Amino acid sequence: MFDISFSELLLIAVVALIVLGPERLPKVARTVGHLMGRAQRYMNDVKSDIQREMDLEEINKLKNQMQDAANSVRSSVNDSVNTIKDPLSEAQQALADLHKPLDTPTEPAAATEQKAALPETAEAAKPAAAATPDNASKAKE
Repeated sequence: MFDISFSELLLIAVVALIVLGPERLPKVARTVGHLMGRAQRYMNDVKSDIQREMDLEEINKLKNQMQDAANSVRSSVNDSVNTIKDPLSEAQQALADLHKPLDTPTEPAAATEQKAALPETAEAAKPAAAATPDNASKAKE
């Protein structure tokens, strides 16, 4: 961490023994050890917090990618469904158009034959009516 060799550490210990004295040196060494431990724990906490934040950012990026992929899949499925629905609705409309003439009530065939025959009989009846003497006098009037 500090890149201190053993000889440098031994020199610092000798200077501390001379400056502090043999009575206070163990107490100071213990205090320095506790402070160094706290500093290491604090550095580890900071590193872990940074790592968690980086992991959280990566997870959020992954989440966004997954949401984009899900939206893409959803839109392609919707497009596929729409391409299937359009011809299907056209086919249903065509079937409905085919059933419309069948659903409407039609006149019986005999009635249509009678209607077709009526104008002919009415025209045929006119000359016959004119040929009778009563009708001939009415026609002259």
